[in-house]
Amino acid sequence: MPERKPAGKAASKAASKGATKAVRGKDTPVNKRGAARLAAVQALYQMDVAGTGLIETTAEYENFRLGQEIDGEQYRDADAQWFRAILAGVVEKQTELDPVIHASLVDGWPLSRLDSTLRAVLRAGAWEMIHRKDVPVPVAITEYVEIASAFFGDGEEPRMVNAVLDRIARARRGDITVPETGRAKGR
Repeated sequence: MPERKPAGKAASKAASKGATKAVRGKDTPVNKRGAARLAAVQALYQMDVAGTGLIETTAEYENFRLGQEIDGEQYRDADAQWFRAILAGVVEKQTELDPVIHASLVDGWPLSRLDSTLRAVLRAGAWEMIHRKDVPVPVAITEYVEIASAFFGDGEEPRMVNAVLDRIARARRGDITVPETGRAKGR
């Protein structure tokens, strides 16, 4: 898959206001864990691109982004503890996660060739598949697919997120049924 840039500032802003709401098209509140997942993906992207550290990035998001108003837009309130767990977990386990993701990519596609946003989505999702067995696989996969959709639309990236996280879940947690719609479902 060629490296593709996300839709830009507009996509990031729309995603920040609520990827789940934007993708589902419903006018219902987004769960706080879903908002935390989105914020963690954005923070991981920021750390990857700007080279900021874990402590600095965590503080910035908790003090100035989660549930705050930015440029006249109210951002979703997120579960700060879940946000910290994902962010710290991915940073701590990245050397374990990256080879697992790489092995789950089609034909061994190099992780380094993926867009930074896509890498952030896959790392956060892989961390949950491997290290948070209390989180239902269908819930996590669906939310990460929706986050990818908020950034990349209906392109290849959301389908790739679904496929890679499904492969990781099957390898680490056993059989998971994924219907043709691209949304994960439990057995």
